[in-house]
Amino acid sequence: MDLVGRRPVSRSQTSRANRGWWDGAADEYQAEHGGFLRDDGFVWCPEGLDEADARLLGDVAGRRILEIGCGAGQCGRWLLGQGAAVAAVDLSYRQLQHSRRIDMSAGAALPVVQADAETLPFADRSFDLACSAYGALPFVADAGAVLAEVRRVLRPGGRFVFSVSHPVRWAFPDDPGPRGLTADRPYFDRSPYVEFGEGGEPSYVEHHRTMGDWVGLIAASGLVLTGLTEPEWPQGHDRSWGGWSPLRGRLLPGTAIFQCARAAA
Repeated sequence: MDLVGRRPVSRSQTSRANRGWWDGAADEYQAEHGGFLRDDGFVWCPEGLDEADARLLGDVAGRRILEIGCGAGQCGRWLLGQGAAVAAVDLSYRQLQHSRRIDMSAGAALPVVQADAETLPFADRSFDLACSAYGALPFVADAGAVLAEVRRVLRPGGRFVFSVSHPVRWAFPDDPGPRGLTADRPYFDRSPYVEFGEGGEPSYVEHHRTMGDWVGLIAASGLVLTGLTEPEWPQGHDRSWGGWSPLRGRLLPGTAIFQCARAAA
């Protein structure tokens, strides 16, 4: 069997694979990207769009906020510093250990829980806002279930903002160099990207949705799409992150940030 492929993967296989992958990769991920993310910074994407400047969540002081797919809790910790009451979830226990490590050095604790985003362990209408910066949604088999769960835990009038890889990127190789500028696969192929372990079981899974798929899933969940941000690659930003790079970023969108709301009544 090939160690990498595009093929169907079940919900349980996806969850199991990604929990194991992130537990194994968390140390390297935080060592490589922790400085860019900052211990208490809210960076939406590899383009470096910062919530301190973008204010996609609006005024967060006094708001109860849920961060989904929090990793080491950098975004949630920034929100705490802005006066919000925050709870954060992540699938990976090792990522949450890194969150606790940062808490100990910072002297402030971010409340976190290990949970699958498709089944959030919170009561209905518990939060004013929810957010996710590349957390969970690209790595679940049923993004519609996550969106429905977010709607459930939001209060009427509450908002959800989340970032994912821009769907158009799936038509191009995940390469920061010139090879990554030539489309070589169908944009409309929704087959997940899968890496396999030596025993043939999935060890990492990422799911592709087109832009139309995302809009449809948001509508089907009962949320309303209120905005869409496609960050441009900023001048002077020379940092590459996987397939994201200045070369590609000047020509192709790398991130889509969806802004949604639950109806007020």
